[in-house]
Amino acid sequence: MEREVMTFDVLIVGAGPAGLASACRLKQLDPELNICVVEKGSEVGAHILSGAVIDPKALTELFPDWKERGAPLTLATERDEVVLLKDSQSSIKIPHWMAPKSMHNQGNYIASLANLTRWLGEQAEALGVEIFPSFSAADVLYDENMQVKGILTGDMGVGRDNMPKDNFMPGMELHAPFTLFAEGCRGHLGKELIRQFKLDQGKDPQHYGIGLKELWDIDPAKHQPGLVIHGSGWPLQGDTSGGFFLYHAENNQVAVGLIIDLNYSNPWLSPFDEFQQLKHHPLIAQYLEGGNRVSYGARAITKGGYNSLPKMNFPGGMLIGCDAGTLDFSRIKGAHTAMKSGMIAAEAVHHALKNNETDASTFEARYTQSWLYSELYKARNFGPALHKLGRWLGGAFNTLDQGLFNGKLPFTLHDLQEDHASLHRSSESKPITYPKPDGKLSFDKLSSVFLSNTNHEEDQPCHLQLSKEEIPLTVNIPLYDEPAQRYCPAGVYEVIDDDAGKKLQINAQNCLHCKTCDIKDPCQNIQWVPPEGGGGPNYPNM
Repeated sequence: MEREVMTFDVLIVGAGPAGLASACRLKQLDPELNICVVEKGSEVGAHILSGAVIDPKALTELFPDWKERGAPLTLATERDEVVLLKDSQSSIKIPHWMAPKSMHNQGNYIASLANLTRWLGEQAEALGVEIFPSFSAADVLYDENMQVKGILTGDMGVGRDNMPKDNFMPGMELHAPFTLFAEGCRGHLGKELIRQFKLDQGKDPQHYGIGLKELWDIDPAKHQPGLVIHGSGWPLQGDTSGGFFLYHAENNQVAVGLIIDLNYSNPWLSPFDEFQQLKHHPLIAQYLEGGNRVSYGARAITKGGYNSLPKMNFPGGMLIGCDAGTLDFSRIKGAHTAMKSGMIAAEAVHHALKNNETDASTFEARYTQSWLYSELYKARNFGPALHKLGRWLGGAFNTLDQGLFNGKLPFTLHDLQEDHASLHRSSESKPITYPKPDGKLSFDKLSSVFLSNTNHEEDQPCHLQLSKEEIPLTVNIPLYDEPAQRYCPAGVYEVIDDDAGKKLQINAQNCLHCKTCDIKDPCQNIQWVPPEGGGGPNYPNM
C-alpha cells in the first residue's frame, strides 16, 4: 500500500507530560525545529490519569513564569496525613516525623494532571509545535541499518474482519531523524524497542502497579482544601501490597484512589473491588457520604524505578517518561520526573542534530548529572523493600532509609521476579468474596466505566490480541479461573459458560487503556495494541 509520508526534525509519540515538556524544550532551544506530536486520545489530556499531587520543580525549569501563564496549579498542599488502616473500622495515624521524607508534600500542588497536560499542549502549540490528536502510533519504522526512522500511524476505517470499510483511510509514515517515545506506562512500541535494542540488559525486571481513581463532589462542610492523606493496610491482605490516597482538591472535590502492586499472588483478587471496599472504611467514608461520584478511571503505573530503568537512547530515538519508567514510587509522583526526562532528552537530541549525530549519546551524562538521577537513585530500595520484606518490615526499612540515611545506604535491594510470574494457582489460593456495591459509596464496573466517557468504534479489529487463542481454555481458566475477569478494572474480560463449555469473551469496547492485562496475564498471552485513533476514555478533570 502506498502511504503518504511526512518528514519532521523531531517526532514525539504521546502528548503527555514527558512528550510535551520535550517538545517545548526543543522549541526553546531552536524555534526553527519542525516538531510533530501524535496523540492517540481524542484530545490532549483525554487519556491522562493521575492522583495527583504535583511537584512543580520541572515545570519551574521549563516555564519559570508558569503562574503568570495561568498553569492550573493553584491549590498548594496544606497538611499531610499518613495513616495505617488496621481493619475495616480502625486506623492509626502515623506521626509526621515517623513518615518517610518522601511522603512529605510541602511545596507541592493538588491538581488535575489531565488539565496540566492540556495547558502544556497550549504552550507547545504557541511555540509552534504541531500536535495531532486521534492519531495512534501503530508501528516503529526502521531504515536499512535498523535505525529508527519514524512511525506508521494506524489505519482508520478498518472493520472487525480486517477489511477496509467505506471510510477507510490508510495510516501515514511519519519520518524524523529522532523519534521520542512517550507513550506512558507499558507502551506497546516501547516494549518492542526495549527488545530490539536490548535496552534492559543487566537491569531488574520492570515492576508495575494498578491505580484506580474516582473524583467526588462532597459536602462543603467536610471539605478541607489542601489536605493530603496517604495510607496502606486494609482491605489489602497477605502479600498484596499497595496504598490509598485521598486529596482535597478545589471546588469541594476530593480525589480518592487505591494503588495495588501487580506482584500479588492471589488470582481471586480484584483490584476494582478492593477499591470499592476501601471507600467504606470510616476514615474515607466520613468525607464521601452524602457526596456525588463524578468520574472514574484506572491506569497501570511503571514503578520499578532506578533498578529497572532501561537504557533510554538508541539509534534514531529515545524512550522518555513512563515509557521508560521514570516515576519515583517512593513519592508516588511521576509528572515532574517524566517532564524532566523529556527535557533532558530534548537537550541531548538538540545536541545530536547540531552535530549531525544519529544517536543522542550525550543523554546518559546529562541524566546522571541531573536531580532526576539523584532522586531516582535515592529511592532505589523503596519498592524492593516492600516486595521482599513485606508491609511492616519494608515500611520500617524505608522510614530508616529515606529519613535517616536519605536513600544513601551502601547497598541496593533487588526484586528479580516479574509481576506476572507471581500468580499462584486458584486451587492453592484463598477465594475472596466481595460485598455487593451499595450504589452510594461502592459501585459496579459498568456504571464506573460509563463515568470514564470510554468509547471505541465497535466495528474494528480487537485491540486486545491473544498470541495463542487456546491459552485461556487450556491454562488460564483451569489453573487460575481466568484472572483477567478480576484484574481488569473495566469488565473487558468475561468468562462465558455455554453448551460448548467455558470460553473467554473480550468486551474491548469497555477498555480504559490501563494495560494491566498486558502486564499481569500469567502466560503473557495478551498484547495490548492501540485501537483506532481517538478511542478510549475521555477524562475531563482527572
